[in-house]
Amino acid sequence: MIAIFKNRFFLIFSIIAGALLIIVMVTEGIGYYMLAQKRTSWMKSNSSEINPDDNSSKELEKQNENLVKKIKKLSPTGFYIIVDTAKNTLYLKKDNEIIRKAVVATGNGNVLAEPSGKKKPWIFDTPRGEFAVKYKINKPTWIKPDWAFIEEGEEIPKTLADRAEADVMGEYALGFGKGFFIHGTLYTRLLGRNATHGCVRVGDDDLLAVNKASIVGTKIFIY
Repeated sequence: MIAIFKNRFFLIFSIIAGALLIIVMVTEGIGYYMLAQKRTSWMKSNSSEINPDDNSSKELEKQNENLVKKIKKLSPTGFYIIVDTAKNTLYLKKDNEIIRKAVVATGNGNVLAEPSGKKKPWIFDTPRGEFAVKYKINKPTWIKPDWAFIEEGEEIPKTLADRAEADVMGEYALGFGKGFFIHGTLYTRLLGRNATHGCVRVGDDDLLAVNKASIVGTKIFIY
């Protein structure tokens, strides 16, 4: 009786142990299979990232080509003027070629308050942005604005004639809006500095070249 019991116990134990062994082997097999699948997937994804011939890379190259084409279309053609106010440098360009590089003077950034306080203060900055030559003047006469008299501590005149001052703007002036000009200067020692009330002052020879190359409508880019 005891022998039968022992044999039955051993049989049950063997069955349970065998079942556990099978479960462990199956679990390990599934784990190895899943690991292999992940490894394969990882290798495919990484190989696609570094493969220059895949669709993603081709699409990126196509987008870059389109962007370059758009930039070229936006680039000005013919003569145009670029003013770098940080470096006080003017570039006369034709298409992508620099025709002339000139040292200039631009706005000093000073602020002048109106004595009564009723008007906004004047800020003497050269405007930034895209502009165009609106008119050209030979032998321009400066019509001094109110701030010029206030700055000098003088009384503001009542007649236009008392505001006119000749021979201070050089031989030529290119107006690009709101009283701003590219013009000549008597103060050549200040070229290369932020020394103006907002206009762009240019030396005689450079001004001649810029005036000759420009027409009404010539683009001016200031930054």
